[in-house]
Amino acid sequence: MTGFLSFTTIAVVFVILFFLNWIKIIREYERAVIFRLGKVLPNAKGPGLILVLAPIDRMVRVDLRTITLDVPPQDVITKDNVSVKVNAVVYYRVLDAVKAIIDVENYLYATQQLAQTHLRSVLGEVELDDLLSQRESLNQRLQEILDKDTDPWGVKVSKVEVKSVDLPQEMQRAMARQAEAEREKRAKIIHAEGEFQAAQRLSEAAKVLDTQRSSLVLRYLQTLTEIGMEKNTTVVFPLPVELLSVLMEKYMKK
Repeated sequence: MTGFLSFTTIAVVFVILFFLNWIKIIREYERAVIFRLGKVLPNAKGPGLILVLAPIDRMVRVDLRTITLDVPPQDVITKDNVSVKVNAVVYYRVLDAVKAIIDVENYLYATQQLAQTHLRSVLGEVELDDLLSQRESLNQRLQEILDKDTDPWGVKVSKVEVKSVDLPQEMQRAMARQAEAEREKRAKIIHAEGEFQAAQRLSEAAKVLDTQRSSLVLRYLQTLTEIGMEKNTTVVFPLPVELLSVLMEKYMKK
C-alpha cells in the first residue's frame, strides 16, 4: 500500500510538472509563433501568459524591437570608376511575426544580405561627388528599396544611414590639390575684383580733379604735408604735367 501511494504521488507530481511546462510567459516586446502538429496558427500569441500544448505545439519567439544592423564595409565602384569602401547602418523591426518565420528561413541574415547587395548596387550608380554631397537622398533611396523588398517577410526597414566613405590615398591627395587650386582661384578672382574696383574709383577721382583744377593743387599740398609728417630727409615735390606742357610751349615759341 505504501509503495502504491509513493507511485501515485510521483505520478501526480509528474503530471503537475508536465502541465506547468505548458505555461509560457511572453515579454511585452516578444510574440510567440505556434506550430500545432506542424501547422502554424494564424495569429502570434502574446504578450503575457500563454499555453503551449507540448509536445503537440512548438513555439518560436520573435523579437519585435528595432534591430540595429551594422553593414560591414563594401567595395563600391562609383559611376565615374572610383573604388571606395562604404559601410552603413540599417534600422529595422518585425511587424508580422508569422511572416518573418514562415516566408523566409532567417530574416536577420536575409535582411543583412539584402542591405549589402543594395548598398553596392545603388551607390555604384552615382558619381563620387554625388556620393559625398547627396548622402541624405541616397539614404532615403536605400531605405525605400530595402523596405519594399523586406515587406513580404513582415519586416519594416525604418532607416538607413551611410556612415563613412573611405577613399584611396591617391584620390584624397587629388581632392586636396583640387581644393587648394579652387582656393587659389577664388583668391585671384577676389584680388582682381579689388583691383578693378580701385581702378574705377581712381577713374572717378581723376574726373572730379579734372573738372576742378584747384582741387588738384590742394591734393599736391596734402601730399607734401603727409611726406613732411614722416620726417624724411628727402622731400619729393610732385610737378604737375600741365605746368610742364605750358613751359614746353613757351620754350618752343622762343
